[in-house]
Amino acid sequence: MKTELSRTLGIEHAIFGFTPFPAVAAAITRAGGFGVLGAVRYTAPDDLARDLDWMQDHTDGLPYGLDVVMPAKKVEGVSEADVEAMIPAEHREFVRATLAKHGVPELAEGEASGWRITGWMEQVARSQLDVAFDYPIKLLANALGSPPADVVARAHGHGVLVAALAGSARHARHHADAGIDIVVAQGYEAGGHTGEIASMVLTPEVVDAVAPLPVLAAGGIGSGEQIAAGLALGAQGVWLGSLWLTTTEAELHSRALTEKLLAAGSGDTVRSRALTGKPARQLRTEWTDAWDDPAGPGPLPMPLQGLLVAEAVSRIQKYEVTPLLGTPVGQIVGRMNTERSVRQVFDELTRGFEEAVDRINRIAGRGEG
Repeated sequence: MKTELSRTLGIEHAIFGFTPFPAVAAAITRAGGFGVLGAVRYTAPDDLARDLDWMQDHTDGLPYGLDVVMPAKKVEGVSEADVEAMIPAEHREFVRATLAKHGVPELAEGEASGWRITGWMEQVARSQLDVAFDYPIKLLANALGSPPADVVARAHGHGVLVAALAGSARHARHHADAGIDIVVAQGYEAGGHTGEIASMVLTPEVVDAVAPLPVLAAGGIGSGEQIAAGLALGAQGVWLGSLWLTTTEAELHSRALTEKLLAAGSGDTVRSRALTGKPARQLRTEWTDAWDDPAGPGPLPMPLQGLLVAEAVSRIQKYEVTPLLGTPVGQIVGRMNTERSVRQVFDELTRGFEEAVDRINRIAGRGEG
């Protein structure tokens, strides 16, 4: 499963795996893919440094990357407290009432929220980069458009390739103009923030729009056959995120959430602004239903919504309040019905890819039988 891009990066398989879990990212790299560690949850630089130290010790000298969330436009002089003060009282009351309806306990006195959206703020992402460039990362990905020009230049100065996600050909052309090296064409089926164009349509549109830049296909990919389809559409690799959530190396810290993922079908997700304020595909729950109900106040724009619900999400996760418990995940969740190691997932992906290529070769009259 080699392409020009995979050869450039020195990886065996053109499979890029995004994950918030260092153990998963390292396992993806060791399996011959390219592990990409999501940095958005690291609000303390020392915590990121600790986990990058761990990655260094568990990737056998093989390449890996980092994914940050950084807006292209900088807003000066705005602190988290300033943003918090913009949240309406009506929305705070709606959160309180929704949690009370489901009997969600309060956090212990003095206990801080374990999930914060501050990683979406530029100053936090920049502090992450101050740490990351001390390590031999080979790729910097940005999940919120093109990074600022100085960040692209800084990455290139360290010999690091820059990738950015795109939900349309227009976005992809903007990335190319900004000097991005790799465009990730993320279809509507994907988990997390997505656009409205499905992968089968989006991938070839983006390939044509930014040629000769390499494109990674993302969204709705969870089998070797689907990887073959992505490469057939012109991509030089695939970007997989949701698939790793039910691997044995994942650290969801919630058996109830794992069971919900294993039981979910491909129709059990929804694009909702309930988590961050931007449309993000996630498990449909009574929490997302409450925010999408026209009778409610509706979600706030990013980053207000993320700050508003941060403590609520922590409480729901800590106490495993099943009706409200969810996570960003793509429609591929319908195939995630067993727990497997990252290595087992890779074995299935590569086997399925080989079978798909053999089948097409036979159809084209190039194989036996």
